[in-house]
Amino acid sequence: MESKPQFIFKSKASIQSDTFSGITVALALVPEAVAFAFIAGVSPIVGLYGAFFMCLLTAVLGGRPGMISGATGAMAVVMVHLVSEGNAIGDGLGVQYLFFTLLIVGLIQVLAGVLKLGKFIRLVPRSVMLGFVNGLAIVIFLSQLEMFKVSGSLLPTKDLLVMLSLVSLSLFILFMAPKIHKKAPGALIAILFITLIVGVFKIDTSTVLSFIQQNGGSGVKGSLPSFSFPQVPLSMSTLVFIFPYAFILAAIGLIESLMTLNLIDELTETRGNGNRECMAQGFANFINGLFGGMGGCAMIGQSIINITSGGRGRLSGIVASVSLLIFILFTSKYIEMVPIAALVGVMFFVVIKTFAWSSFYIINKAPKWDIVVIALVTGLTVVFDLAIAVFAGVVLSALIFSWENALRIQVKKYVDEHGIKHYEIFGPIFFGSTALFMEQFELKEDPKEVIIDFKESRIADLSAIEVINKLAEKYQKLGKNIHLRHLSKDCIKLIKKAEKICEVNVLEDPNYFVSVDNYRNLQESSDT
Repeated sequence: MESKPQFIFKSKASIQSDTFSGITVALALVPEAVAFAFIAGVSPIVGLYGAFFMCLLTAVLGGRPGMISGATGAMAVVMVHLVSEGNAIGDGLGVQYLFFTLLIVGLIQVLAGVLKLGKFIRLVPRSVMLGFVNGLAIVIFLSQLEMFKVSGSLLPTKDLLVMLSLVSLSLFILFMAPKIHKKAPGALIAILFITLIVGVFKIDTSTVLSFIQQNGGSGVKGSLPSFSFPQVPLSMSTLVFIFPYAFILAAIGLIESLMTLNLIDELTETRGNGNRECMAQGFANFINGLFGGMGGCAMIGQSIINITSGGRGRLSGIVASVSLLIFILFTSKYIEMVPIAALVGVMFFVVIKTFAWSSFYIINKAPKWDIVVIALVTGLTVVFDLAIAVFAGVVLSALIFSWENALRIQVKKYVDEHGIKHYEIFGPIFFGSTALFMEQFELKEDPKEVIIDFKESRIADLSAIEVINKLAEKYQKLGKNIHLRHLSKDCIKLIKKAEKICEVNVLEDPNYFVSVDNYRNLQESSDT
């Protein structure tokens, strides 16, 4: 079941909520985009252009209204190596290699949407999802701690106290605003109020402008992005160089976007379209490559800001992107006045809202392996990156599932009035359960005719077919016959496809009743 079409304009209340939340998101996007641009080793304006295109195009075309995309740290940490190597290959061409890579990233992501690979996000277990949100919350928190430092050291005591006071005031406003009015845009109110206080009382504290200047930039002012095909050599060596980066960036972008989509689905109790989101992300990254943006993916922090500020429709993302462009073109001097403390307070609020506090409540209630997976994914997200964390979590969950199912094989044994031995199998037969399955049979003590009943079981893979074949060979060496019963159609089809290695009899009587005469006839025909 896919999401129903959602329109940009729904009601006056939704327009107001989407507009206010969009402006708030745009304010929060500025320092994030600038910071990630510095991480990737590109100009701040490249990060801002990337945030603009990602936010606008995914808001209009994406499969999850209310979700915000932009330049992200998860992709920036990969881009920095790409840009660095690109600079080494061609003098100063690193950013051009990045733009060309984004074209390939876009094509891969669009192809993933066309092939409907977005549905596989449903295979991500709940424990991995909890680890994902916890890890990202910690990463966001740690990234904000850098705002309390200068040149790698903590701010001077006076400046640190001012920063902490303003952040605390920002958080207080964020918690109180919804209690005063349910639909109050708390984040926007906090940012404007802190900016006003700093301006009126001339408080000496870090602002967006000083933050950019500390990192080697000059400001957020820029012009309209213009079309330019990446200036790199169009050769096989270029493709060989960029393709691994393109594949990694595409995978990271899709994983983070689809995981964020699932989270927003839960928060809004609606259903997004994963495949459509894949194509929108791909198109946005492709356009970034042509118009000089650094690309990106869904941003969990900004998405949470948007949702908690009342932004649920596509309009919120459109307003955020357009506001960001207006900041770049016309109002940069005002945006540069916004205190970093106000934005840090908003991001701390996001951390509180993002972290799955329920993880602590289920420690003594959930299976121990689920707790291990949550801790593993959380840790790997913080230490490495999202893609590695989710991949490791899914693999570990799959191994745990296989192990537990391998131990669930049970067999009921009895001999009927005709002297035929029956084995009723309970549980799936697959690579993990074949050894336990084989141990259940009493080959030497069994009579001449043996039935294995799979009414409550399934033959799942080649390992299962092989173990049944080995079992048949052992019975045949003892001069006994083995018959399979109650196989589902897909299991029968699987065995027939493997008939060169599997020579056991499959009983397909629609009434699942076989008389002694049938067995005698089978035996006589096999003897001849």
